[in-house]
Amino acid sequence: MNAMKFCIPRVLGRLARDRRGSSAVEFAIIAPLMLGLYIGCVEISDGVAADRKVTLTAGALANLTSQVQTIDTPGMSNIMNAATAIISPYSAGNLTTTVTCIKIDAAKNATVAWSATVGGTAKSKGSAITIPTEIAIASSSLVLAEVTYLYKPVTGYIPAWSHIAATGITLSDKMYMSPRITAPVYNGDACS
Repeated sequence: MNAMKFCIPRVLGRLARDRRGSSAVEFAIIAPLMLGLYIGCVEISDGVAADRKVTLTAGALANLTSQVQTIDTPGMSNIMNAATAIISPYSAGNLTTTVTCIKIDAAKNATVAWSATVGGTAKSKGSAITIPTEIAIASSSLVLAEVTYLYKPVTGYIPAWSHIAATGITLSDKMYMSPRITAPVYNGDACS
């Protein structure tokens, strides 16, 4: 019993001086933080990339539509299918695209001449539409492309973001563009 009293302090002293497991302990403390940072960086990078794809899609839809003089249903379908190719590798099932031709009269009142959509609601022909005053040029036309995308994060491992992983984030963008040659006619509906 007496030998044990002398042995315990010596063992505790050796244990206090032993540094062989300190790296493992430090790793165990830092690993969750580093893993959280890595997953967070992946999520943020993927979200920014999806938002950029939405902007590119809106620009491409406006650009393609403003370049043609006459569009029929198959032609509009081709333009809308371009959106599916641009948004890839993200799911096109979460994508809504709308292309609208806006007629601006001499008093700078903007109305919908025609509208086409995939996954959304087309604007009513002849209805008033609000546009920025800076681009409201009397007696002209504009092509408006609107894109919305329901982005769902890659992982749902971050507890603070679990509600976002379940419901998603709606990313959207719109692009106004002047017709290149003349205001496009869609299925017989003129925009001028």
